[in-house]
Amino acid sequence: QVQLVESGGGLVQAGGSLRLSCAASGRTFNDYTAAWFRQTPGKEREFVAGITWSGVNTYYADSVKGRFTISRDNLKNMVYLQMNSLKPEDTAVYYCAADRGCWGSSCEYDYWGQGTQVTVSS
Repeated sequence: QVQLVESGGGLVQAGGSLRLSCAASGRTFNDYTAAWFRQTPGKEREFVAGITWSGVNTYYADSVKGRFTISRDNLKNMVYLQMNSLKPEDTAVYYCAADRGCWGSSCEYDYWGQGTQVTVSS
């Protein structure tokens, strides 16, 4: 089992940048794929970006492609989401997720963090 804790959220103006971090503990993290999701009130959780066990392959939602970058450091048990050119519609609670057996937007991730709020003002 793995525990995930997100950090790095906050308030930023449109056009600005934020870097989210996800710290993993409990198991060897390179046994797990990872992803970032986001959710706003009244809406379903939305896939943002995913990364494979080694970090070689990544996948992004069309809405963030070219603006967000997911990465990981398995030596530090960390996953990151660099968010640039932020828009008000990026405002959401962002969640880190992990799984041992699958990755990508259709994966049903087994492990989730508690989320970190990102607010983008216009």
